[in-house]
Amino acid sequence: MRNFDPKIIAFLCNWCSYAGADLAGVSRYQYPPNIRVVRVMCSTRVSPQMVLKVLLDGADGVLIGGCHIGDCHYISGNYYTEKRFDVMLKLLELAWVEPERIRLEWISAAEGEKFAKISTEFIKQIKEMGPNPAKLDDYIRFRLEAAERAARSNRLTALVSKQYNLITRGNVYGERLNEWKLREIVDNVAEEEFERAMILQLTATEKLSVKDIAKKIGI
Repeated sequence: MRNFDPKIIAFLCNWCSYAGADLAGVSRYQYPPNIRVVRVMCSTRVSPQMVLKVLLDGADGVLIGGCHIGDCHYISGNYYTEKRFDVMLKLLELAWVEPERIRLEWISAAEGEKFAKISTEFIKQIKEMGPNPAKLDDYIRFRLEAAERAARSNRLTALVSKQYNLITRGNVYGERLNEWKLREIVDNVAEEEFERAMILQLTATEKLSVKDIAKKIGI
């Protein structure tokens, strides 16, 4: 869309990506002014709920920037970020919103040029995709609201928070879980919580039979 001017929110780690963005400015690397920066102490503080809420509030894309793997100021923060990002992608897919609208990048404090390049590429990509579909389609917005509600569920939040430790340290019995098997479990929980959220939203305002609910949410 030629006249489309996307709104991009960037959550940047204080120690690396935010410093990289600052360096881009000081070094006068140019990139489009569509990005609004939110500084966080660590990229792992960016939860799936936060990203989905930002998209619900009208953002067309979300960029998450953190330290390179192994360089996290809090040692393992960005490993948790990777797991949370996988859940974000899954929930967006369930909501019928393009997963490409969110992006995770590792940018060090010395990579101002990289920040400018990634920002330019991402803004161009979002321009080609067009506006956030949740702003144009009520049903997609309904699904995105359900995804955000699912992201807030205790069950999914607890599982995602434990995911990295279950892979690296194991459970209380010392058993390490297979990464791909655990990913499958998380995806299944995300789907179940998403369907539950849709049902709760539908029945909050009207009485519906099981048959009507199944028809409306497509299960």
